[in-house]
Amino acid sequence: MSTSILNIGRTGAAAARASLELTAQNIANASNSDYTRRRMDQVELVGTARIDRQSRSTLNGVLIGDVRRFDSEFGQRQVRASTSDLARVATEISGLRDAELALEESGLYEKLIDFEASLTLLESDPTDPALRTGALETARQLTQTFQTAEFALSNARSFIESELTAGVETVNGTASELARINVELVNAREGTAGRAALLDARDAALRDLSEEVGITATFDEFGAAEVRVLADPPPPGETGVLLVSGSNFSQLSATTNNGNLSLAVGGASFTAVGGAMAGRSSALSDIAGRQVELDAIANSIIIGANAAQAAGSALDGSPGQPLFSGNGASDIALVLDDGAGLALAPAGAPAGSRDTSNLGNLIAAFGADNGPIAATDRMLLSLSSRISGLDSLRDGLAIIAESAEANLLAEVGVDLDTEATNLIRLQQAFEANSRVMQVATELFDTILGLG
Repeated sequence: MSTSILNIGRTGAAAARASLELTAQNIANASNSDYTRRRMDQVELVGTARIDRQSRSTLNGVLIGDVRRFDSEFGQRQVRASTSDLARVATEISGLRDAELALEESGLYEKLIDFEASLTLLESDPTDPALRTGALETARQLTQTFQTAEFALSNARSFIESELTAGVETVNGTASELARINVELVNAREGTAGRAALLDARDAALRDLSEEVGITATFDEFGAAEVRVLADPPPPGETGVLLVSGSNFSQLSATTNNGNLSLAVGGASFTAVGGAMAGRSSALSDIAGRQVELDAIANSIIIGANAAQAAGSALDGSPGQPLFSGNGASDIALVLDDGAGLALAPAGAPAGSRDTSNLGNLIAAFGADNGPIAATDRMLLSLSSRISGLDSLRDGLAIIAESAEANLLAEVGVDLDTEATNLIRLQQAFEANSRVMQVATELFDTILGLG
């Protein structure tokens, strides 16, 4: 009997110690978002004895069981989906804010107003050389501002494209890691701490992927993940393009052409519908559209100003010459080098004419509802409105993502109060089993002493 008691105490102490170590591991990883709470199973150890045809079973201690990992496939799926949606909108906002900052810091709208003001000022004294030189200088500054705005927008696109390259590398690296984890999961023994760590790594890799691209994931009996990238349009009969299956994974590639992002996995082209990739795609397209608008505004100024010059007379009575050259924001340039060449008077007017009817037509065209000032204002306003709408959407998606994270944490996260309680309980159990072994030893010594 004393040996049975000794075994009960020994196995109980071993089980309490193993559970203590697991509880300490839980506490140490309480702030680790990639860690999932564990518990250790324990079962009764039953000893069986047989004499002749008679057998009898007796309790003989405790057997340490499997390490169980708390999991919530639904919660993980909700977190991945909300993370993907939030990353898409946040990335698009980031790209558009860079574009907005580029246009605002260039001061394009203010320079257009300055140019219009300098032309209006000329109406008061069209023969004043200082006013003519000042108007020509504001025209020169306007061309530089257009070039600055175009350069800044191009830089914003280049920055997004550099982020795109880093995102592609992240997806490919994570997909490779996930394929390796799949192989190790197949070979891992059920109920071990190593397998639980692999499952944590698998879920972390899936969350990393969902930040870059929208994904769906399914799992086999070993826990290995098959991952598909959500695509528009999806492959026939599938939810997305296959990225990871077992030990195999396909490379993601990305190319850009005039603001259009093309993605492909294993040669299969698709349009991203989730994650930062979709946000970058939308931002690149939007900025490319702004550049087209900017070119159109610059071109309208070039055409309008040169047409006005051609329809008027310079200060010396000669026909007006072109004011600007170029075809858009990147190459607009001032070509008139003397303020006296501004054709403010109508064609055929004599030298020194104070007739400003031709200038009035240019000012009216410049400030018209379909003129460059109004077009620039609409472009800036539409960009600001787009960002404002996305900000509101992001706030809503952030609440959804936080709720999904909180729900998942409640199911699989570490509760420090609970673990602290377990720690005290297990310490007491360890001490109690140590005392049982001590009593068993004393009983055994006493029995030997009776002989």
